[in-house]
Amino acid sequence: MKIRIAAWAAAACAVCAAASAETLVLSNFTLIDGSGGPPLPRAAMVVVDGRIQWAGPAAQLKAPAGAQGNDLAGRFVMPGIINLHCHLGNTIDLVQSPANFTRANLEKHLRTYASYGVTSVLSMGSDQELVYQVRAEQRAGRPRMARIFTAGRGFTGPGGYPTTAPGMKGVPFEVNSEAEVRKAIAQLAGRRVDVVKIWVDDHLGRERKIPLEVSRAIVQQAHRSNLKVAAHIYYLEDARALVRAGIDALAHSVRDQLVDESLITAMKERGAWQIPTLTREASTFIYARPHPMLSDPFFTRSVPRALLASLRSPEYQKKIAGDPDFSRYPSFLEFAQKNLKRLSDAGVRIGFGTDTGPPARFAGYFEHWEMELMAQAGLTPARILAAATREAAEFLGASRDLGTLQPGKWADLLVLAKNPLEDIRNSRSLEAVYIAGHRVRD
Repeated sequence: MKIRIAAWAAAACAVCAAASAETLVLSNFTLIDGSGGPPLPRAAMVVVDGRIQWAGPAAQLKAPAGAQGNDLAGRFVMPGIINLHCHLGNTIDLVQSPANFTRANLEKHLRTYASYGVTSVLSMGSDQELVYQVRAEQRAGRPRMARIFTAGRGFTGPGGYPTTAPGMKGVPFEVNSEAEVRKAIAQLAGRRVDVVKIWVDDHLGRERKIPLEVSRAIVQQAHRSNLKVAAHIYYLEDARALVRAGIDALAHSVRDQLVDESLITAMKERGAWQIPTLTREASTFIYARPHPMLSDPFFTRSVPRALLASLRSPEYQKKIAGDPDFSRYPSFLEFAQKNLKRLSDAGVRIGFGTDTGPPARFAGYFEHWEMELMAQAGLTPARILAAATREAAEFLGASRDLGTLQPGKWADLLVLAKNPLEDIRNSRSLEAVYIAGHRVRD
């Protein structure tokens, strides 16, 4: 009798759980699931408690009783965008400071990303302790803003770049010995960071660069803790040395010259990724004159009026144009785009990142612009979407949950009015964003 009662109770609980589940049905759209296969027209999807339970032809849909339905006739559905290089929480308007790293500002940034269809972000080395708390809260439930992945605090050498940049002193670890590296990596491993970040740059000869032997020690210690390492680089020579040292990703493009066969071969042999961050280069010179972006409603909807006025002002334009290296910056973007094309054509793994977050690098809008700049470099829309979804999730080790719209994965998805596979700029025809099945933008 006790066994029968227990079995009945278990069955009843299962029925109650099914009845109380939050079920969403999307129908009559073209599905771009991110797997690399052809789009599926007249598709449907069933989402239960934020995860995809079923996806396929709408003709085969068996909608659960009581499900919330949403007819998306004529729309296109794709996976959420995953940005592998941003900096959260430190900037308000044009001011970058650790004092800005509050829950309110952090969540504001995450909501802005989400409103543009950027459903996950990797914050690259400028975070404070609060980031771990917010990340833990997200992973314990179903977030309604962009998902956090974090490198915690990045690495440089004593007094090295970027510690002299406004608001960056005290942000990275400044290490100069293997003992210091071991201590810092142990701290990051204890926090279960998602990647380790190194800045390897002398800022065009004006700053101190972390020594190569210290970078090697960081890579070795991180790998012993099963952590990937990504490096901010500028020079081809540094890229070569770091790839030989086992770096997992170049977090920027080589920008001083064209990449050569030795780097391409090494990256392919060692499985090193390229994260291009083309918009970072564009942001160094576009504000020197009025730019169409500043009047684009897709941009202005998320930027305060006073900040827009500053960006449009002759004073700000003069400041940007007065940078002593201003004339060189357009060539950095050209090298970055040419190198992206070379690496992609050669079969190097390509991720997706923008370096948004610092002043004048705008969360959300820049991710769509990044895709446009990748297309201008010669990548196809399909290749770009793969980098920004499936490939990015693979780099993060998050493919079990993210990156494609397949059963068992989180329903992080975008609803578009136009087909992004025909023109990558159609990503801007964004009509709705879902994160874990929650509609976070209409």
